[in-house]
Amino acid sequence: MTRMHRRTALFALAALAMVSAAPAQAQIKGLEIIAPANPGSGFDQTSRAVRDALMEAGLATNIQVLNVPGAGGTIGLAQLVSGQKRGPTLLTIGATTVGAILANKPPVTLEDAAPVALLLKEYSMLVVPANSDIKTMADLSAKLKANPASVTWAVGSAGGIDHIIAGQVTKAVSGDASKTNAINYAGGGEQIASILGGHVTVGVGGVPEFASQIESGKLRAIAVSSPERLEGLDVPTLKEQGVDVAYGTWRGLMTTKKASEAEMKELGDAIRKMVETKAWKASLERYGWIPAYEPSDGYAAFLKGEQDMMRTALGELGLLK
Repeated sequence: MTRMHRRTALFALAALAMVSAAPAQAQIKGLEIIAPANPGSGFDQTSRAVRDALMEAGLATNIQVLNVPGAGGTIGLAQLVSGQKRGPTLLTIGATTVGAILANKPPVTLEDAAPVALLLKEYSMLVVPANSDIKTMADLSAKLKANPASVTWAVGSAGGIDHIIAGQVTKAVSGDASKTNAINYAGGGEQIASILGGHVTVGVGGVPEFASQIESGKLRAIAVSSPERLEGLDVPTLKEQGVDVAYGTWRGLMTTKKASEAEMKELGDAIRKMVETKAWKASLERYGWIPAYEPSDGYAAFLKGEQDMMRTALGELGLLK
């Protein structure tokens, strides 16, 4: 090999090494994530965790989280479906979205959007103010047996997961879910304020949403809705306290049906890589979320099952029109 050829080969090897060492180029630019609830909600926390993990891994840049609260997430869904397509867009949804669609029959449904991926599952807690005379689930059950209507439940959107859990507990204890006396709140802050103020008997919500108030001693957790006790949380399940209810929420991502096949693949690939990142796994641990990733096909089948289950639960609550 001549000196010139050796020099050319060395330059080529050096260039290859530089390319290999360089960080991966972002695949998606200008991504918008619609969080269909107020800041601090489960939808918002999930949307921002997705944003942070995608950006840290170099899978996307210039990501904006847009809060569009209201109507159990269906206002955000309507914006996704009817909005002018400007760039790649994701919508975070959950069990609450499915319930709101079934109960309220809005003009747009999940059939008008395209599933991208299921991300996680999350269970709920039943909480009371620290000064409440309800110390355990047995105390709450006694009140429900005596007079179900006298027990007021602070829950999120009508037909949402909090509402369904309240109904299933009322049914398991008193035999009639339709007697559930639920008070709906648009945001977690309003719900927590009502519970702390003693304006309701008991509240139902995601574990992360109540965590700080429980740690400060302002709220008392009397049960979790998971099949087994949650790691790191010293709270008994409903089942182990004699109430045969085990159900939780979940969150996943949808996109517009206007997205091309190439754009769908790009979004799906980015999320598939994202759920393996350290940043995403750190968010799972921080919020107590349970990993439940499913790509678009598995997610679509999951959504169908959820719709069937929630249709039954909402019918028992008397919420289906």
